[in-house]
Amino acid sequence: MDDYEAATRTGNNDYQTEQDSDRIVSLPGQPSTPPISQFSGYVTVNEVSGRALFYWFFEAQTDPSKKPLLLWLNGGPGCSSIGYGAAVELGPLRVMRFGSGLEFNEYAWNKEANLLFVESPVGVGFSYTNTSHDLTILDDEFVAEDAYSFLVNWLKRFPRYQSHDFYLAGESYAGHYVPQLAELVYDRNKEKNKYPYIKLKGFIVRSALLPPVGNPETDDIRDDTALVDYAWNHAVISDQLYQKVEKACDFKSQWRGDDKCVETMNVVYDQYGEIDIYNIYAPKCVANQTSSTALDHGNNSSPNVGGINTRIMRVLGGYDPCYSNYTQEYFNRVDVQKAFHANVSGSISGPWKTCSGDSDGRVPVIGTRSCIEDLNLEIKNEWRSWFNDKQVGGRILEYEGLKFVTVRGAGHLVPLNKPSEALAMINTYLLNQDLPKKP
Repeated sequence: MDDYEAATRTGNNDYQTEQDSDRIVSLPGQPSTPPISQFSGYVTVNEVSGRALFYWFFEAQTDPSKKPLLLWLNGGPGCSSIGYGAAVELGPLRVMRFGSGLEFNEYAWNKEANLLFVESPVGVGFSYTNTSHDLTILDDEFVAEDAYSFLVNWLKRFPRYQSHDFYLAGESYAGHYVPQLAELVYDRNKEKNKYPYIKLKGFIVRSALLPPVGNPETDDIRDDTALVDYAWNHAVISDQLYQKVEKACDFKSQWRGDDKCVETMNVVYDQYGEIDIYNIYAPKCVANQTSSTALDHGNNSSPNVGGINTRIMRVLGGYDPCYSNYTQEYFNRVDVQKAFHANVSGSISGPWKTCSGDSDGRVPVIGTRSCIEDLNLEIKNEWRSWFNDKQVGGRILEYEGLKFVTVRGAGHLVPLNKPSEALAMINTYLLNQDLPKKP
């Protein structure tokens, strides 16, 4: 126990009991080194409805008492921040192939911050509600309120972080979740007599340069237009199909209701069916995976877990396109859930899934640029390259109060595709430094 942790063990506090019960001693297949201080469990966000959000938390690898607290949210909407952000992208423990165990991630963001992941909204991952009606009203305002309640109650359980600088980060549909939660925190910080003060310092929603996406969801007009433009510019669809979409779709008014537009857009998505829309130049997962419900997850040590056929796997340049299959296998294991303090008393119905809802995050970088340009912010520093390991890491354009950063060669999950660049980006952001201007 370090001095920082010992300092919280004063008096007979209920929160300490909750902390102790949430501490993870070790997860199945976890490497013995380096040591990782981690916690997981449920935080109730609404007593009446019986809503609870599941979290996974990692203390910073060094100086946790001095590092900020960063909350990460994935989008979808309906995708797990644990199955993607924590276990695939930026957490210190990544799920290995076939869900057989865990490996240490040398590019983990808890090098720079105390790192908190939450499965939000209810119905995603291990998070649950005892009131089924809740699942029919999951609009952005409802989700923000639950996320705020989670944050307030989590900080009560871990009071030593109440004085830390706090940041929000996320990707894809978290382009809605993150700024809306940030706004809610900001507004309630003004009412100190009514709400606890949270030291919000800023937020980041991620962008990527090539290929789509990694970008934050903005709005349907820009994102749908950008999806079609990007598909045409990158030779995914033909000139003829592009012209048909232009003729059939008025994205400003007809996209959601016009049958001809929907029919034409389905043809566009059919073209993407042969490749990975989230990373168009990466291989697509072609694994033949059986349903998780048919597996005995209490003993998943086989290298052919879940019927995944190793003979047809394609791994190119260290990137394995079947990463989400592996997290689904791992977190459905009975021994993992027990060590993880998850699915207590069968709180979720059916198997744990990486995504529980529609995937609306197919948002090319040009849509993000269009949204930012419409803000009419004053440009502080012109468009330039930034560098990582003597190579161009991407591009950056600085506005007053906002930085637009791209990551060269990244797909939807930037820390998965470009882990070194992603770590460099979050490091400079948290330290309020500039990304390198020279190799």
